[in-house]
Amino acid sequence: MFFFAFFWAFFTSSISPVFNIGGVWPPTDIVAISPWGLPFLNTILLLSSGASVTWAHHAIVGGFKKEAMQGLGITLAFAIAFTAMQGFEYSA
Repeated sequence: MFFFAFFWAFFTSSISPVFNIGGVWPPTDIVAISPWGLPFLNTILLLSSGASVTWAHHAIVGGFKKEAMQGLGITLAFAIAFTAMQGFEYSA
């Protein structure tokens, strides 16, 4: 229910913008960033980390310790890169 409230507020504001923000969505003072830059790279990092942790899980189930460690190492590298990119994005 918590996230439902956020989605409800977003859709209400975008479908029927109020007079306080000028009657337009998004408000005119907000500069939208390109979704094909850093957000796209972060999405690719998240999808890649999901694939690598799945590979590590299958290696653990199969008893392949070396491949499991490689998969977890790659996942850790993706996690560090994603966190650094998020820090950069939030600081801008």
